[in-house]
Amino acid sequence: MSIEGITTGHERRFDWPPFDGARQTYILATVPRTGSTYLSHLLWRTGCLGAPLEYLNFEPTGPLGAASKSPDAQIDLWQHAVASRTSPNGVFGVKTFPLQMERLGQTNPRLLSMVMRFLLSKGPASKVVQLRRKDRAAHAISLARASLSGIWRAEQERERGDDAPYSAALIKQAERELAMQEQAWKQMYRETDITPLIVWYEDVVEDAGRVVSNIADYLGVTLDPELAVEVPEVQQQDQTGAQQWKERYLSGESAS
Repeated sequence: MSIEGITTGHERRFDWPPFDGARQTYILATVPRTGSTYLSHLLWRTGCLGAPLEYLNFEPTGPLGAASKSPDAQIDLWQHAVASRTSPNGVFGVKTFPLQMERLGQTNPRLLSMVMRFLLSKGPASKVVQLRRKDRAAHAISLARASLSGIWRAEQERERGDDAPYSAALIKQAERELAMQEQAWKQMYRETDITPLIVWYEDVVEDAGRVVSNIADYLGVTLDPELAVEVPEVQQQDQTGAQQWKERYLSGESAS
């Protein structure tokens, strides 16, 4: 995914002053295409729930891609994020996917070890907010279409349009991939004895304020409107093509 010309939120101008006190940490655990970027920015906007972006995503085409081949640079970026993306009340969050953690274990095990100790050292008291989608078909279709077209954000739609050809096979593949990643989170919860707060994408769409308030309660954080900050807007992608795919998929159409 090219991010040229897109404000991702990783830019240094969005940093808070470095924080060096005791922290409340949490993971925004999710899988691709759950609306997690939108939710992460809602949490960030409060100014009280950290800025839970993908600080462990070092894909070459991503916002941290310059460090994709340098484990030391990745560690520097992580340490910078911990210091400067902790909100003034001491809350730090990171959004991540199972595949990112798996890839980090393969390419930079030292950083993965640092991250796990930092985020999960409290055992059952560690906090995980897991974002999921109830509509499994729509979820798989969203992943299939993005994987096929290379369009992951609304800004890219305006540049290139979206004419991804329908593929039931890709939808089924996406269903399998998402199920595997969901299972990876369940495995982590079993191993760490963590009970996550489950948040549903559909509830975020219906009442984002209530969801944010519930997350704050789960983390034991008091929201202070005076601490709210301005963050980049996250725009929703056009759903016309996705709805057409869903109608064809649910009708049992198997050919393109």
